[in-house]
Amino acid sequence: MPVERIVKSRAAEAGEAPARRRILEAAFSAFMEQGFAATSTLEIATRAKASKRELYAHFGSKQEILAACIAERAERLRMPAELPEALDRATLATALTALGSHLLQEVSDPIVIAVFRLAIAEAVRAPDVARTLNDIGVAASRSALRAFMTRARAAGLLDGDPAAMAEQFAGLLWGTQMTRLLLGVDDRPSPREITRRAEAATAALLRLYPPPAAAR
Repeated sequence: MPVERIVKSRAAEAGEAPARRRILEAAFSAFMEQGFAATSTLEIATRAKASKRELYAHFGSKQEILAACIAERAERLRMPAELPEALDRATLATALTALGSHLLQEVSDPIVIAVFRLAIAEAVRAPDVARTLNDIGVAASRSALRAFMTRARAAGLLDGDPAAMAEQFAGLLWGTQMTRLLLGVDDRPSPREITRRAEAATAALLRLYPPPAAAR
């Protein structure tokens, strides 16, 4: 699946053709209602009021349409570009709280939750769905979080393995919240609750991983 080409084309989408936008919106709606495997390109074209020839002029396959739909929404899971520089434990806490708040805010969005549900529902019949979501969104955010932990360790602010600290922080941040959201048994957390969870996860991580000198 040419996921890389789709992601790179995002920069040009500000002036994308209306037909392409209609196709993406129609496809995402159909995928949510019927599932990926049960949705045909004819169904997508009909909903988008486009011909199949026009559809294939923009996308090479149904998989490519799905990848584009997921890429748009998975981009929201990426870390913010601007974060406070962690010069001490106080600014480290500020940055981690900002990161945690961002992840909770974006991932708990109903549209993003719908994408995760789609990936789970199609995991057996269309495993590429889950892989695309993981590669573009989940893995990218984890990689950024590991890089942040690596910088914090290099600055002498944390003592631990960056990968382990990144996973620990994600676990502290979410707990069982994601499972409840996916099952539809819990509402999206409020901005106040998001901040509270991010602050609690940050405080817990900093207790678990003191600076090197304190650890010794």
